[in-house]
Amino acid sequence: MGRLDGKVAFITGAARGQGRSHAVRLAQEGADIIAVDICRQLQSVGYPMATLADLEQTVKEIEGLGRRVVARKADVRDFDELQQVFDEGAGELGPVTIVVANAGIGPGGMASDQQQWDEVMGVNLTGVWNTGRVAIPSMIRNGHGGAIVLTSSTGGLTGAPIAVAGMLAYTAAKHGVIGLTRSWANSLAPYFIRVNSVAPTTVRTPMAGDGNVAEIIERVPQLAGSLTNAIPVEAVEAIDVSNAVLWLVSEEARYVTGSVIPVDAGNINRR
Repeated sequence: MGRLDGKVAFITGAARGQGRSHAVRLAQEGADIIAVDICRQLQSVGYPMATLADLEQTVKEIEGLGRRVVARKADVRDFDELQQVFDEGAGELGPVTIVVANAGIGPGGMASDQQQWDEVMGVNLTGVWNTGRVAIPSMIRNGHGGAIVLTSSTGGLTGAPIAVAGMLAYTAAKHGVIGLTRSWANSLAPYFIRVNSVAPTTVRTPMAGDGNVAEIIERVPQLAGSLTNAIPVEAVEAIDVSNAVLWLVSEEARYVTGSVIPVDAGNINRR
């Protein structure tokens, strides 16, 4: 018996990195998965973004665990597109009671200040809002309660170390995610829908240079203070965040709501 047997989870940014890790970890505990990813490049992003092949690998790993999965390309900034994917997935797999709003981007591509601001805010904050908006009405209507986890960051708990458009947008968006967490936790509590956030430090994924913090600091020395953890590791692994997500959506955390859980190797406390 898995901790999530019979549950259906809706996970954004699921093609690789933290999103794939969350999807696989929840599937290991018995959940069926609706997996969403944009699977294309945005100009404001300096690293190669996930591809359709990455999303297909996520599907392969979930199906290898004997779980069902509906995977679709969708842009979290597009409410109608996201709603269609959610409805198709729930129609095939059953009512959704778990939502993980994980999709996010890091700035640094060849784009104007305005484009960096718009794309980072669009994915990292509007996309999270849209993820909630497509899922919450049916969760209330179905009357089974549920759990929502929004991905913030240590950057959502501290100020930006450099005043460039992309970094300011990232910091503002991740602060906004915590505001959404706390607000939805209040409004959804009467329906037994819990809402929490995880706030990771650097995670060893492509978005963070696969955890090569030394290389990042060499390029942008101003980031040294914000990327240094108390526990002497450059980065945590995606599974470390996934285990926190699993706990938050499980019955073990049934009365935990409105909380922000740092998975940060002591990064925030060290500051």
